[in-house]
Amino acid sequence: MSRLVRVFVGLVAICFAVVLHAQDFDAVKRAAEKGDAEAQYNLGNMYLGGRGVAQNDTEAVRWYRLAAEQGIPRAQHNLGVMYVNGRGVAQNYTEAVKWFRLAAEQGDAKAQYDLGVAYVNGLGVAQNYTEAVKLFRLAAEQGDAKAQYNLGAMYANGGGVVQNYTEAVKWFRLAAEQGHKNAQDAIEALKKR
Repeated sequence: MSRLVRVFVGLVAICFAVVLHAQDFDAVKRAAEKGDAEAQYNLGNMYLGGRGVAQNDTEAVRWYRLAAEQGIPRAQHNLGVMYVNGRGVAQNYTEAVKWFRLAAEQGDAKAQYDLGVAYVNGLGVAQNYTEAVKLFRLAAEQGDAKAQYNLGAMYANGGGVVQNYTEAVKWFRLAAEQGHKNAQDAIEALKKR
């Protein structure tokens, strides 16, 4: 699986769906304290990024958890990433997988990708390439370039699927069209086989 990207989405890639630096921190905090799940998620982002408030991973985790418990998939995913990286909480892959799974079941592509990575590497779950392929496919079909690349790698290497270079090139090409830097080199390597 040497071509397979074996890293989780980093905190830099955590989705900031709303431009939070333009929002009033106090107003967001008031809404979050009243139980507004979107405000809780946004407040978590504000603490994580130090937008309108001092950066604080522990507070980010606190607010992500409150939003995640109310079923906000982006908060569930971000909480999982916090557990993977041990930011604001002790590193815990099992707990990360729990949150990734909840978000993935709601169709969150980033969570599907990260859960697939967990299955490839056996982090928090038993290693299972077949399950990884299913998850990468779900995310890839939503246009996630990293998932497209990894799905291509699974086909190129026969991990969890029957080896199929045509399918591998298809997924690598989709990732390359989105600017995934390793996808074009992967296509060229397959052409030499």
